[in-house]
Amino acid sequence: MTSHQTAQTMKPATAAKKLGVYLEATPADFREGVVSRAELNALQTEPPAWLEELRRNGPHPRPVVAAKLGVSIAGLARGGVTEALTTEQIESLKNDNPDWLQRERATQAEVRKEAARIKKRNAEREAQDS
Repeated sequence: MTSHQTAQTMKPATAAKKLGVYLEATPADFREGVVSRAELNALQTEPPAWLEELRRNGPHPRPVVAAKLGVSIAGLARGGVTEALTTEQIESLKNDNPDWLQRERATQAEVRKEAARIKKRNAEREAQDS
């Protein structure tokens, strides 16, 4: 009996997430098909013009928007940002620096500070236990 190895495929939404792009902004043939692991690797190593353009100018999915603004996804929602934004819109938000963005950035900074404190404490405990 010969085993046939099938190519691993994923839905376009999964591939878009892995590529860090907003699915609705991708070309129709990308959205309507399936993406193999080999195709995904090819897109990552040698991105076509449409992918480079999306990564550069957007619209960007919420995780990318949140990272570019330095806030959490929940912070975006609290600020009323529920849709994908272009790079230009993100830069405009940064320049305007509304109150909600200032608050969410401060919250995110506190979260990171607390995470670092806990990591350090755990490392010290680990060293003592050794």
